[in-house]
Formats: sequence, structure tokens, C-alpha cells
Amino acid sequence: MDIVVDLVVALSKWSRLHLRDIALAIMATALVLIGPLINAWVGRSIGHLNFFIRTFIFILVCALGYGLAIVYLTPVIANSLSHLNNFTLAPVLLMIFILVGIVADRQ
Repeated sequence: MDIVVDLVVALSKWSRLHLRDIALAIMATALVLIGPLINAWVGRSIGHLNFFIRTFIFILVCALGYGLAIVYLTPVIANSLSHLNNFTLAPVLLMIFILVGIVADRQ
């Protein structure tokens, strides 16, 4: 049992060094999975507008919306994950990536 605990602690310490990159991967993957749903909703909401206005809104949603989400939500995710202790960080990250994989597989 000590071997498993030592492995989890070692993985958590290594993950802590790369937490910003891990948070960026989580955020980018979430946007890839949720992006088509957001784009479809925006498309349905603005479908009746002029072509140029629709194009401008899509540019705002895609460039500004997704870009700002990556820039501002990545540190929030990294900060939230940094509050976990070394016994829970690695298992939580593993669960997050397994859930992301399941969601991606179902789409």
C-alpha cells in the first residue's frame, strides 16, 4: 500500500510543477468538446440576422469568447487544482482526463 501512496504523491508533485500546462490542456479540450454546441446555439440564435452581422458575431464568439476563456479560465483552473493536496491531486487529474475521454468518445 505504501508503494501506491508513494506513487500518487510522486505523480502529484510532478503534476504540480506542470499545473498551468495541465489546466490549459483541460480548458482547450473542454472548448473543443463544448465549442460545437455553443456555435450551434449561437447559429440558431442569430440565424435571422444579416450575413455580415452573423459573421461579425461568430468572429466575436470564436476569437474573443474562446480566446478570453483560454486566457482567463486557465489560471482559475490551475489555481483551483493547486489547492488540492498531494494525496488527491493525481487521482483528481486522472478522473478529469478519464471523464473528458468518455465525453469525447460519446460525441
